[in-house]
Amino acid sequence: MSNQQLDVRGPRFGAVITTIVLAIVFLAQGTAIATALLLLQTTAFAIGAFVGPHAQPYGLLFKKFVKPRISPATKFEDPQPPRFAQAVGLGFAVTALLGLAIGSATVTAVAVGFALAAAFLNGAFNFCLGCEMYLLIKKFA
Repeated sequence: MSNQQLDVRGPRFGAVITTIVLAIVFLAQGTAIATALLLLQTTAFAIGAFVGPHAQPYGLLFKKFVKPRISPATKFEDPQPPRFAQAVGLGFAVTALLGLAIGSATVTAVAVGFALAAAFLNGAFNFCLGCEMYLLIKKFA
């Protein structure tokens, strides 16, 4: 587990990619491409949750291709709230996959919809719902 502080722009970049991927999954539900993208996103969430945001595929894309082309970071954050957010996303993605497995388009659509909404909030408005959940849990635990 890495406790290295994160450039705050990395998780937001990942949220934008996640939003795009999940929007395609939501709109193309029931197709092979939607299933493949949902599996890809589930894997990305799992890596972010179990290994950490530093190893999440979208974070690696940010580090390799985006970060060298933008100004140096001025704001950093603890990796634990984004890691928790990845775990929440993983829960929704696994639920969506279970919906596919049992043939319930409704379960799949609702689970993808919740994950999509959370990713959109982070990508568009820099509001990480999972991070806020983490902070509330930590405050009251």
